[in-house]
Amino acid sequence: MNPAKVSRNRLSVHTDLPNIGAAGAVDLQRLGYGTPQDLIGADPVAMYFRLCTITGKRQDPCVLDVFISVTRFMAGEQPEVWWHYTEERKRLLSDGERP
Repeated sequence: MNPAKVSRNRLSVHTDLPNIGAAGAVDLQRLGYGTPQDLIGADPVAMYFRLCTITGKRQDPCVLDVFISVTRFMAGEQPEVWWHYTEERKRLLSDGERP
């Protein structure tokens, strides 16, 4: 969903989250997150690498940006567009962070 349209009062399915569409919702389900609330406390970097393992291929790094956006949102931050987190993701990956 477009971050500008997100409402904390309506978070029943993954597509209610900022930056999550149908494909992102499928990825979250693959990772075992049944509801948006299940993402509270989740580690976006670990989620990204686990998704790579589950699918057997390296995911686009922008998927990590999206995972950062939704985990931060569920931790109470304001919704942001996924590319707001690109520089942070680049720092995380350049530091060699791996789960």
